Amino acid sequence: MNIPANLIEKYNRPGPRYTSYPTAVHFTEVDDPSSILTSTYESKDPLSLYFHLPFCETLCWFCGCNTIITKDRSQVAGYRALLDREMDLYNHFIQPDRKVRQLHFGGGTPNFFPPEEICRLGHSIHEHFSFSDDAECSVELAPAHLSEEQVKAFASIGVRRASFGIQDVDPTVQKSIHRIQSPKANQDTMEWLRKYEFESVNVDLIYGLPGQTVDSFRRTLESVLALNPDRLAVFSYAHVPWIKPAQKMLERAGLPTANEKIELLRLIVSTLTSRGYQYIGMDHFAKPDDELVIAQKKKSLQRNFQGYSTLAGLEIAAFGISSISQTDTSYRQNYKDLLSYKSALEQGRLPIEKGCELTREDQICRDAIHQLMCNLEIDRNLFSRRWEINFNEFFVGIEERLEELAADSLIHDDGSKIKVLELGRFFLRNIAMCFDRDLQDVDNLYSRTV
Repeated sequence: MNIPANLIEKYNRPGPRYTSYPTAVHFTEVDDPSSILTSTYESKDPLSLYFHLPFCETLCWFCGCNTIITKDRSQVAGYRALLDREMDLYNHFIQPDRKVRQLHFGGGTPNFFPPEEICRLGHSIHEHFSFSDDAECSVELAPAHLSEEQVKAFASIGVRRASFGIQDVDPTVQKSIHRIQSPKANQDTMEWLRKYEFESVNVDLIYGLPGQTVDSFRRTLESVLALNPDRLAVFSYAHVPWIKPAQKMLERAGLPTANEKIELLRLIVSTLTSRGYQYIGMDHFAKPDDELVIAQKKKSLQRNFQGYSTLAGLEIAAFGISSISQTDTSYRQNYKDLLSYKSALEQGRLPIEKGCELTREDQICRDAIHQLMCNLEIDRNLFSRRWEINFNEFFVGIEERLEELAADSLIHDDGSKIKVLELGRFFLRNIAMCFDRDLQDVDNLYSRTV
C-alpha cells in the first residue's frame, strides 16, 4: 500500500494511545481513597486483578514502565508482604462473593521473583480472592532472566497465558537499547511455556528503535515467526524523554524518521497477514482461531490498560506501585514510588494517589473511541440510541473532522456508519482523537502517533 508522504507529515503529531479515557494525564490527586471506591463496594460483577511487580535487573533504555532497577532479590519478600497488606485493605471495599475472571502479572519483570516467591504470592492471591473455574491467568516474562523453574512456578498457581518481550533480535539494535537477549533465550522460553501447557503465548516487538531497517526487521520477524506464537503485539516505540530521561540514550544512535517507521509498519502488516495472522487493531495480531479475532468479529472486543481483551464488563483491581484500577465510572492510580506506597499501607489506608471519576460525557467519548479501536467502525444511529444523544450535536465539529479524514481516504462515512479504511489503520490514534472532547495541548504529554 502506498502511504503518501504528505499524510505522514500531516498526522505525525502527539496523541494518546487510548488504553483509557480520560487518559492518565487527566487524573487528579485523591484526598479520600474511599470516596472513589463507592461503585466498587456496591458491585457484584466479576473482577480482573492486576499485580505490578516492578523489579528489573537492568534498565532497557526504551522502557516507559514504572520500574525499580536492582539485583537485590531480598527486596521481593518485603514487596510481596506489601501486596498482601494491600489485598487485605481492598477486601474491606468489595462484596465477599465476587469472582475473579482475570489475573495478570505485569512489570517490570515478574520473573524477577524467585520460584518460591512466585508460589507464595500466588497462594496469597487465592486466599484473598475466589476464582471462577474459567479464570484467565497471564504473566509477562523477560526471557534473558527466566528459568524453567519460574515457568513451572507460574503454571503451578494457575497461569496459562504468557507474553514475553523480544523487541528485536538484531545485536546492533539490542546494544543500542541496552537489552541483550539471545535467540536461545527466546527459544527456551517458548519451549518451557509449551512444556507446561500454556494455552496462549504472545510475543512483543517494538518498531521505531535505533538501527532498525526494513531488512533488519524482516529478519527479526522471521526469527519470531519460527517460534510460532499465538499472538504478536508489535508496538510503535513511544519516545517521551521528558517523562523517561533514559530514552535520551537512544537519540545517540539516531531514531528512524516517521517515513521509516511507516515503512516498518507496512512490512509488519504485510508479513504477518501473509503468514495467516489477523490484524486486530493498532498493534495486535493473532491467529484466525484466536479469541481476540473471534471477539472482534462479534464486536465484543475490549481495550484497557493491558491492551486488547475479550472479557467485557470487568472491573480492574490493580495492586502494587503505579498500578491503575478501573471501574465503569472511575479510574484510580497507586503511588508511583515505593516509599509513599509503603507509608500509606503502614498507615492502614489504600495507597491511592490519583484518580478520575467519569462524567456521562466521558463515558460517551470512551465508548466512541473504544468502538473505533476495537471494531474499526461506529454506527451513528445505534450509538445515538444507546446514549440518547444526537451524535453530531454531542461531538461538536465532528462532521468537518470526518470530512477531512474521508478526503484523506482514512475512513468511509456514508452518514450512517463510520468505517476505518485500510489506510486509516495506520493512523488509528489520529482518528480516535477526533472523538476526544478533553484533548488539549498534547506536545509534552504524549508520544507521536507515527
